[in-house]
Amino acid sequence: MVNEILPPAGRRPNGGRWAISLLITLILWTYFTAGFVLLFSPFYAWAALFAPNRAVRFRHLNSRFYQGFFRLARGLMPGWRWRIDPRVLRLRGSLIVCNHVSYIDAILLISLYLRHTTIAKARLFTIPIFGWMLRTSGYLPSRAEGHLAGLMLDRMAALPAELAAGTNLIVFPEGTRSRDGRVGELHSSVFKVARQMGRPIQLLSIQGSDRLFQPGRFVFRALDSGTISVDWVGEVAAPAADGGKAAMAAVVADTRRRLQSHLQAVAACR
Repeated sequence: MVNEILPPAGRRPNGGRWAISLLITLILWTYFTAGFVLLFSPFYAWAALFAPNRAVRFRHLNSRFYQGFFRLARGLMPGWRWRIDPRVLRLRGSLIVCNHVSYIDAILLISLYLRHTTIAKARLFTIPIFGWMLRTSGYLPSRAEGHLAGLMLDRMAALPAELAAGTNLIVFPEGTRSRDGRVGELHSSVFKVARQMGRPIQLLSIQGSDRLFQPGRFVFRALDSGTISVDWVGEVAAPAADGGKAAMAAVVADTRRRLQSHLQAVAACR
């Protein structure tokens, strides 16, 4: 899935470029708000009332909604190419671990899989309407504290059957975006899930999304050019069930090393 359209010829004055980038940004975020209400809310309402499995249907709709966002982004920002490794698209029933450099990383991966679930920050579950969407979609809170403890237990109990049915669990174990492109410390939660379920981890990398939508900025770099890529880095074996903390730490450290090495190799080839 590659967008090979070249950027428009010539350069506009900086003020004009910024104004056009702002307009494109506003169009994209309008899709997130008014577009959701006008185009997708009827489907969510139908799913909430009549779907036999609301969580599965909500996840499908979430993925479709974000697919629409990226189709719009590719049309409005033709200087940016999008390269998705075919091996990434073939993943089914996998524990997916990925680096994190931009706010759009999570919605980009969700757009790739109709059958997915993910871990969201616990505080997001407290936001009116949005928190209800996360709960109804069957997403997992990042912390099992207070009123979220029961929710986490329910989600973890349902996870083996969901993975067996082809659902991908998407996790960004750094917990926050990297500001310098380097891979931060990885939380061990997904590795504990892998050990508990005896499943390997599929390691992915995202590059370029932080250049399109930089941390700390509101406006997309819409008139610039570049490549946003999602690569399959490899498979990481689950920590041994009887290996203890040392075995867990070794797997986490090796995963971080492999991911950092891949990012450095990609950067060196540019």
